[in-house]
Amino acid sequence: MGKSVLFIGFLLVFLGLAVPGTQAKVFSRCDLVKTLRGHGFEGFVGKTVADWVCLVKHESSYNTKAVNNNGPSRDYGIFQINSKYWCEDGKTSGSKNACRISCSKLQDDNIEDDIQCAKKIAREANGLTPWYGWRDNCKGKNLSSYVKGC
Repeated sequence: MGKSVLFIGFLLVFLGLAVPGTQAKVFSRCDLVKTLRGHGFEGFVGKTVADWVCLVKHESSYNTKAVNNNGPSRDYGIFQINSKYWCEDGKTSGSKNACRISCSKLQDDNIEDDIQCAKKIAREANGLTPWYGWRDNCKGKNLSSYVKGC
């Protein structure tokens, strides 16, 4: 009995390690500032890193696993990228998938692809207006506290 319980325990641990899962990451504010600076966000489409950090704070609370159901579409990941226009989730009718990416890829701890898609969105919009979190909470405000101490 003891050996079989031990074997089952070992098997469960092994399977837990062997099956790749989607790992989420909740960024600290300063880690996100560093990441965005390293990817050329300062001055991109005329916005500051503080604008982007404020956007992310209000869209996903820095969480890469965030999902928001909007009814006919959903927003995914740290930048809350929408399935109607930018990614494919298999649930959204008429998805344009302009970033050519599965929405699930926007929910892991690697935000390289999220960054590319967010930059595409901002470039096409010539700013951050597609994001309600930025429009409602960040636009036109002093955002220096979002990068202070980082």
